[in-house]
Amino acid sequence: MSGVYTKQHKYWLGFNLVDGIGAIKLRALLDYFGTVEAAWCAAEFQLKKLGLDKRSLQNFLKVRQEVDLDLVFDKVKQKKIDLLTWQTDNYPPYLQEVDAPPPLLYVQGDLLPDDEWSIAIVGTRKLTGYGRQVARDITAGLVRKGITIVSGLARGVDTVAHKTALEMGGRTIAVLGSGLDQIYPPENRQLAQQIIEQRQGAVISEYSLGTRPHAKNFPPRNRIISGMTRGTVVIEGGIKSGSLITARFALEQNREVFAVPGNINSPVSAGPNYLIQQGAKLVTCAADVLEELNMTQANEQKVVQMVLPESAEEAAILPHIDHQGRHIDEICRASGLPSAQVNSTLMILELKGIVHNVGSMQYALAL
Repeated sequence: MSGVYTKQHKYWLGFNLVDGIGAIKLRALLDYFGTVEAAWCAAEFQLKKLGLDKRSLQNFLKVRQEVDLDLVFDKVKQKKIDLLTWQTDNYPPYLQEVDAPPPLLYVQGDLLPDDEWSIAIVGTRKLTGYGRQVARDITAGLVRKGITIVSGLARGVDTVAHKTALEMGGRTIAVLGSGLDQIYPPENRQLAQQIIEQRQGAVISEYSLGTRPHAKNFPPRNRIISGMTRGTVVIEGGIKSGSLITARFALEQNREVFAVPGNINSPVSAGPNYLIQQGAKLVTCAADVLEELNMTQANEQKVVQMVLPESAEEAAILPHIDHQGRHIDEICRASGLPSAQVNSTLMILELKGIVHNVGSMQYALAL
């Protein structure tokens, strides 16, 4: 990512500073006014007419009057922070699918198309020796298959996951509950810099520069961790821990939840053991996760995605076909393309030898 800015980014930054105007209200403003700039410059009576509540309106008018957006924008540009919005092509696609995704993301480092192949690994800050070893083993197994590791840069399991991914030459994304200039915990500042400088991933946040790591910020942060990944693995954590909040978000976002079983007498195993009781997939190694998500051929499928598509239709369809076979109706739903278009594109892909019909209207990768 290269820090490409537009005039509109300034107004996305402005709305990001307004307490009370989140994803739902901003979406309504955009639907009504057309652009974020027009919404920012709207007259007070227009905002009242639209139904903006009194508190949100007061906060908005205060920020608009008192904040110099040009200065805010300059700070972002000086730090070479990328700004991703709903309208940005490289906004994380899985996160775009969830209810009320963050309107603005601050990013340092690189987010790549490969990062769609990602798994969240979360857990307690007070991990045991068992938890540390399991976190390393599962992370290592996923990285070997080309999976990007997403976590929260917290002490404990998060730190082990990020470090293991880096050590193995893999990719990792750290999601913060603070501004990008307020790395927390402080001892992980160097880890964040490694992710960025070694170009092995990114550090991201929905919070503006200067935002301190308040406790209230972390549950919303957790919805991003689960939302931008295909599944969440919980490795140790109490019943009321942040990792279980992440698991709950994953379920609400229709993502898979995996849990590593632990000693029934250990407080930090209470969380994952509870999740297993509630129906989470019990996992003991990376292969369990990959098989459940049909991601065992992640590297091969990524090569297909990057090299072979020659049309928008092929690019839309190929990510949703694996070596086991997918029914054409499922491919239509996943790609968002009409059945006639999917049919004709699959015929072309068959002629190229990229996919083959395995029977019963199911198609699989042939490579």
